[in-house]
Amino acid sequence: MNSSILNQLAAASGGAAPAWLQYLPFVAMALIFWFLILRPQMKQQKEHRSKLEGIKRGDEVLTGGGFVGKVVKVDDNYVEVELAKGMVVKAVKSTISDVIPPAGKKPAND
Repeated sequence: MNSSILNQLAAASGGAAPAWLQYLPFVAMALIFWFLILRPQMKQQKEHRSKLEGIKRGDEVLTGGGFVGKVVKVDDNYVEVELAKGMVVKAVKSTISDVIPPAGKKPAND
């Protein structure tokens, strides 16, 4: 009796769907994940890496701890930042959060 019900359901459905159709939702989710999450994050990391490579003496930087200071010396891995007059700290270059543009320039949206 059970086999006759299964046979009737299989006959009513008109046959099985193609195998690739079963994987289509997973492919769609992967594409959405790529374009909405991974791609923008990789772009942001690339911009941050280029900012860190472009740090030079005299730039104002924001550290990961929230301190703002002027760059005194730049090495491959470290940056010496002057937080106050005569107060120089050594920071790991990768902990620099942002490079602050000079005060003399106007913001781009004005």
